[in-house]
Amino acid sequence: MKYTIFFISLLLSSITLYSQSDKEKVEATITKNKIEGHIYFLADDLLKGRQTGTPENKIAAAYLANTLRSYGVKPVTQNVMKGSNTESYFQEIKLNKVSPIKRLLLAIDGKELKRKVVLKPNKMEFTGEAIYLGYGLENDYKGKNVSEKIVIVRSGAPKVTDTRAAFGLVEQKEQLAKDHGAIAVIELLDANETTWGYIDHNFNSDRIEIAKDKENQDGKKGLAYLWVHDENNVQAKAFESKNYMSAKLMMEGEDKQTIISQNVIGMVEGTDSQLKNEFIIYSAHYDHVGIGKPDETGDEIYNGARDNAVGTTTVLSMAENIAKYPTKRSALFILFTGEEKGLLGSQYYVENPLLPLNKMVYCFNSDNAGYNDTSVISIIGLPRTTASANIKDAATTFGLKAIDDAAPEQNLFERSDNIVFARKGIPAPTFSLGFQSFDGDVTKYYHQPGDEADTLDYDYLLKFFQSYVLAGRLIANDPKTPTWTTNDKYEAAGKALYGN
Repeated sequence: MKYTIFFISLLLSSITLYSQSDKEKVEATITKNKIEGHIYFLADDLLKGRQTGTPENKIAAAYLANTLRSYGVKPVTQNVMKGSNTESYFQEIKLNKVSPIKRLLLAIDGKELKRKVVLKPNKMEFTGEAIYLGYGLENDYKGKNVSEKIVIVRSGAPKVTDTRAAFGLVEQKEQLAKDHGAIAVIELLDANETTWGYIDHNFNSDRIEIAKDKENQDGKKGLAYLWVHDENNVQAKAFESKNYMSAKLMMEGEDKQTIISQNVIGMVEGTDSQLKNEFIIYSAHYDHVGIGKPDETGDEIYNGARDNAVGTTTVLSMAENIAKYPTKRSALFILFTGEEKGLLGSQYYVENPLLPLNKMVYCFNSDNAGYNDTSVISIIGLPRTTASANIKDAATTFGLKAIDDAAPEQNLFERSDNIVFARKGIPAPTFSLGFQSFDGDVTKYYHQPGDEADTLDYDYLLKFFQSYVLAGRLIANDPKTPTWTTNDKYEAAGKALYGN
């Protein structure tokens, strides 16, 4: 008799489990207490802002890995050396911590240019000729001999005046200078004092970069690349009338220290015999900016509760839910290091994926600056993928409204880990706290010491997390594979990746 009762009870439990709606499954795993627990830990002063490469960043990584383990999320098999596989939640990344150049002198026609930063170092002591080449684009080199000379250019391009966009042209200008035999590029940057202050701090402080294989470094012709502050193009206009100038450039090499950091990765296999071969990536970065300039209260720890303990907790919430209630498609959870240092963790991952990228049909990233509207969720790139209806429905279910990026001037789609997947062709929006403009309570906390766990609205966050998890479930269970919308910038890359 007792066995009959046991099996009836088991049957009823199974019926209850499988009759639950996706909304009920979401509500069953997400609570304010769990949300607060994750965020308060990750944003605690003891973690000192989780800067990449620090012991505190490693503590955060260990916390995330053990949390995934406790949920039943599985590690991914990795090839750690030829012929040797291991299962681990950590994808180790070798990084270089680079100290600023201590000895740097740049003078043109005998006048020293003091407000400068080095984008590309190359140890040298050069005295010779410099030539001004306008923007330093292909047409500017016609009829000019720049071999063994310094090239001086103005920033950007004829229709590119934004500093961020100007930085995007650096690789192109560097390659052109190399191809024409120049030894250095001096780019005169038109930037206001505020922007230059940020650039000066970023490039004249320690920085972190992905360590390259020695053999890849050898054989490359070195070329130095500097930015010189030139607000309103005053210096550029003065150089326009000169054919050649005398130049002196002395630069020491950089000091590099190898450090190790980690992406944290886990997976849950899907339940559908066919769709389980497609993966949804749920991603966020867990690093922040560490310790910096004190605020008016003397607080020097940049805790990063919004950026990005919230995003990290979004992915943890997804992992707990899918581990308990698997979806038809498989799930890959990636928590990146090094986002604040230049998307290092995500860039390393796409170049060293643990699973084939063409099996990744969607990347549902979560990153945040802050919020100033608790009635909405901001989806950076909402209309750019065919999963937009799923995301909108999920938000509505929990009393919120999913809106597109309200601050396109910030170019946010290109500034988080989603972009490295988008460039590979994987549809990849970013799920963010709600804002109607990039100001107010957004900029009040963005990269500030005041971004503490106790300043968050956890009633809003509960609905925010529930919406993300439900959206993920709807996308992962949808019979139709999500894609880029027609004529999107990355549609062609997606077709190349998936062969359609």
